[in-house]
Amino acid sequence: MAERAIRTVLTGGGFFEGPRWHDGTWWVSDFYRRTVSRVTADGDETVQFEVPGQPSGLGWLPDGSLVVVSMRTHELLRWDGSSLTPHADLSEHCGGHLNDLVVDDAGHVFVGDFGFDLMGGGTPTAASIKRVDPDGTVSVAADGLRFPNGSVITPDGGTLLVGESFGNRYTAFDLAPDGSLTNRRVWASLGPEVTGRTTEEALAQLVVAPDGCTLDAEGRVWAADAVGGRVVRVAEGGEILDAVAAPEGLGVFACMLGGEDGRTLLMCAAPDFLEHNRAPAREAVLLATEVDVPHAGRP
Repeated sequence: MAERAIRTVLTGGGFFEGPRWHDGTWWVSDFYRRTVSRVTADGDETVQFEVPGQPSGLGWLPDGSLVVVSMRTHELLRWDGSSLTPHADLSEHCGGHLNDLVVDDAGHVFVGDFGFDLMGGGTPTAASIKRVDPDGTVSVAADGLRFPNGSVITPDGGTLLVGESFGNRYTAFDLAPDGSLTNRRVWASLGPEVTGRTTEEALAQLVVAPDGCTLDAEGRVWAADAVGGRVVRVAEGGEILDAVAAPEGLGVFACMLGGEDGRTLLMCAAPDFLEHNRAPAREAVLLATEVDVPHAGRP
């Protein structure tokens, strides 16, 4: 594993998530400041808008508008650059907080949820991937996933990869132009099957808990490991090809490739992911390092 210099881009966050590189700048959600911000490469932050229901995943529709998850209200909201309006209500299909998303070329939004009350210590329960069509219609695209989290779409638009944070794995689907998912399979096995019946038992069985992630031009996934304090570069099959450890005392919960050449790896870091610790504090940071292979695919 190569040694890489890590620099601090931004401090003072509650809990950063959903990092994206778009139109020459970083975009990022902050759970507990309830903000979506643009952040320049040298760390100047401009808050674009607030999401009272707690923002998470971000993505852009073909018309250029931004969609953002409102976690607690189980909604997708749409930002046109000046106003925030409802795009879809997913409450019927959520067992926990709505979470991360990815948007395909046609404007289908794929979004997962926790499946259970993670912060309250609920019983781990399988969850679904919801598809929101461009007109706002909601359907279940796939179910039975163990905390579906960060997702990527390959450059040809034909494959959706989903990290299962409580499953020690990435799952792949063939993605059709109409947004349907077929041919479900394990893309990368990162540890044994998780059998724990409580949150504590399940967490203890996680080898890699894939969280927010990004795809590179060699078809490898850079994934934040929510239990390992690092980001890992994963190949199909599950081999870990590279890893970047966070500074001592920090975990990493999302990452994204961007920058002008696509080789800057931005990492969302904080001391832990527990709401009762993070909500009152401003200890989250954005970190960055440089890698060899640039970004590819979506987001």
